[in-house]
Amino acid sequence: MPFTPFHLGPGAVFKAIGGRHFSFMIFGGSQVLIDLEPLVHMVRGDPVLHGPAHTFVGALGVAVVAAVVGRPASAFVLRRLGARDASIGWTVAGVSALVGTWSHVVLDGLIHRDMHPLWPLATGNPLLGLVYVETLYQACLACGVIGAAAIALRAAARHRIHRRSGAD
Repeated sequence: MPFTPFHLGPGAVFKAIGGRHFSFMIFGGSQVLIDLEPLVHMVRGDPVLHGPAHTFVGALGVAVVAAVVGRPASAFVLRRLGARDASIGWTVAGVSALVGTWSHVVLDGLIHRDMHPLWPLATGNPLLGLVYVETLYQACLACGVIGAAAIALRAAARHRIHRRSGAD
């Protein structure tokens, strides 16, 4: 699923569950970083699009970069948006980036033949074909809708509590 918003659907669910303990921006950034690999291969006209970054080991390296770059970048964006607390801890940054890259490997592994997610331990793709492509897209879309709804409900509840406490 290169360059599609479908990867963000599960991220919305992770954000809904994790709240302030999960950064959706760092998760999203990790999606972009990992998909630089197939983009480069597409531009070069290579027959294989998914290489080392689309393995669990390679995705770990991408996650480190996503956390290191994403933590200050996300804090900057949050400050510019006027967030009350723009701080993102290293644990939140690392977990968000790792969840992003590893979920990316799993989702892409379900549909791309050229992947070897368990490399260097094994070649081949044991994930390939476990679900239909259409089912995967529908599940990712459903995750996005459910996650966004849960995030909105949480925000509304927080707003109601804030108003009741007279903190306006």
